[in-house]
Amino acid sequence: MDEPNRLAWLTDMPHAKRLPILNRLQPAERQELRYYWELWARDEQLPPDSDWSVWMICAGRGFGKTRAGAEWVRRIARQNPDARIAMIGASLAEARAVMVEGESGLLAVSPHFRRPVFEPSLRRIVWPNGAKAYLYSAAEPESLRGPQHSHACRASPEGAFCE
Repeated sequence: MDEPNRLAWLTDMPHAKRLPILNRLQPAERQELRYYWELWARDEQLPPDSDWSVWMICAGRGFGKTRAGAEWVRRIARQNPDARIAMIGASLAEARAVMVEGESGLLAVSPHFRRPVFEPSLRRIVWPNGAKAYLYSAAEPESLRGPQHSHACRASPEGAFCE
């Protein structure tokens, strides 16, 4: 049985019932599970179960938009070694500081044994399985012309958009 199926009984459980069970685990057990976002996220922080082409999170400060976006990107990269993900911030500096290196960014939410390598000079993030993400600035929309991407995630003060 693969990892997701072993945890299905927990992930299918409502958040309110799941937390007390998780809180009873030993610290080492909790440490191992800390990278399974589906266990800890609130339902509204997870992508819709249905077939969708754009997922928008429009919420205030502290909701977890950055974390939800980073976890979505991490999931795509984990599931698809051929993924080419565009990550778009208001500026390149913001995309790097928030989406990649921030406290809820990709590097922070990734387990050490599957952490991607950030290559700042190339504006590229590469996962051990070969999946790649590229940083772009919304101030330079023409830079998105040409490269082919399988997915995209955009962060802005208004919300997070994933496609």
